[in-house]
Amino acid sequence: MVTGLTDRVMNAVATVREDLAAARRRDPAATDDLTVLLTSPGLHAIWTHRVAHRLWARGAKLPAMVVAQGARSLTGVEIHPGAAIGRRFFIDHGMGVVIGETAEVGDDVMLYHGVTLGGRSMERTKRHPTVEDSATIGAGARVIGPVVVGRGAQVGANAVVVKDVPELATAVGVPAQVRTGAAHPEVQIDPAIWI
Repeated sequence: MVTGLTDRVMNAVATVREDLAAARRRDPAATDDLTVLLTSPGLHAIWTHRVAHRLWARGAKLPAMVVAQGARSLTGVEIHPGAAIGRRFFIDHGMGVVIGETAEVGDDVMLYHGVTLGGRSMERTKRHPTVEDSATIGAGARVIGPVVVGRGAQVGANAVVVKDVPELATAVGVPAQVRTGAAHPEVQIDPAIWI
């Protein structure tokens, strides 16, 4: 029993360290780990989500929702406890981010403030986006419905995405238009992606 608890604590500490390192890599304003640890609402929301998600997965749905709503009140980030979030996920600034119940977010994904990963259906089915590994979604973007934002893709600020975005592509505009290959820095940088 003690070994199991020790392992869980060590895993939690390793995850926090990994998240802090990811934040420092992605945020030039992140000057040191202690400041990020104490002041990053995006990380606080993610860490709280991990607790809420565990509760949700164990069937403790009401406590999970209470924890999630507490995090929303404190951070301005709303992540449904049913959403599946990968490792090294980072939300820069955080305020106004909404991630729906059936959303799936891969590893090394970055969201900016005001992003919505929302649903388009009232059916009890997969109704929120899947964001694959290493994708970036710009400030104010709306990704709506069970669409897929492919690995390494970028969604520009204020874009409205209602169709799949292929791997390594960039989607910009309302409605979003996809530009394949634009996410490859060696090919081109689309100025509309900058947040």
